[in-house]
Amino acid sequence: MTQFATQLALLAGVLATLVVGPGTALAFLIVRRKRRRTRRRSPIGIDLLRSPGHTVREQLDEASSDLTWDVLLISMVPMTFLAIGLAQGHVVGLQQMIALIPIYAGAAVLFIAGMIRKMVQAGELIDKLRAGFDAELAVGQELDQLMRSGAAVYHDFPADGFNIDHIVISPQGVFAIETKGYTKPANVSGKDGAKVTFDGKALKFPTWTTKEPIEQAERQARWLSKWASNATGEPVLAWPVVALPGWFVERTGRSIVRVYSGRALGTLLNSGSGTLIAPQVLQRIAHQVEQRCRTVVPADRRDLER
Repeated sequence: MTQFATQLALLAGVLATLVVGPGTALAFLIVRRKRRRTRRRSPIGIDLLRSPGHTVREQLDEASSDLTWDVLLISMVPMTFLAIGLAQGHVVGLQQMIALIPIYAGAAVLFIAGMIRKMVQAGELIDKLRAGFDAELAVGQELDQLMRSGAAVYHDFPADGFNIDHIVISPQGVFAIETKGYTKPANVSGKDGAKVTFDGKALKFPTWTTKEPIEQAERQARWLSKWASNATGEPVLAWPVVALPGWFVERTGRSIVRVYSGRALGTLLNSGSGTLIAPQVLQRIAHQVEQRCRTVVPADRRDLER
């Protein structure tokens, strides 16, 4: 066997050894999916309603999956560099490999540094998404209690290029609710660290101030008012609401935007215009909203569509 053939065989053997584990795992997942398609059949024959934080949960799943692959790569690629270098050194001799060592080492260091930076960013994104999902879930559970008072509650409403976190439809009014899962500062303790002041224009947290959630809630409520009016043929006014679960809200100014802590959402139906909406109008609004929110495909149908 020539020197080239020997080197090629060694490289092929090293690479095969590194690939056999992930390749086996991938083959197992493919076979499992095919078996699930043929053996499982969901009893659910209709699309399901979106749950609280549906979009955030999908983003969280995707970010977690990407991070898993990054961990796999950072554990495999440096080993691949080392294995290839050792295989070449065995064939051509260590003296001839000395000139290539800095190249292999530099490539490995650059790769590891890039992956570490990417993984740190992914970890920060996952933490942010988890806080947002927990907030969505907490607010959704509080709003679901309003159904006992005759309200219809929908979550993660897909609009034109954005989502409205929650929509409440009741005789007292239609509410477009934006949830913010802001974390609390670690350097401020007690009640001061959990209080936000709303002066009618901005939210003033212990260490920073923002108008963005207020402006966002107003934009979404205007869009929902226009869309619902066109969809039902009736004039519909949606009230903008910002929900801040885990925060104590102090109001010092007046605004069309309602700002609530998570627990205070139980009083949401008391904040309408005072004019009750006719039952037939409510039914038309709820029907249109529900049709747009019913987008979750059961698992077996998702598998067949892939």
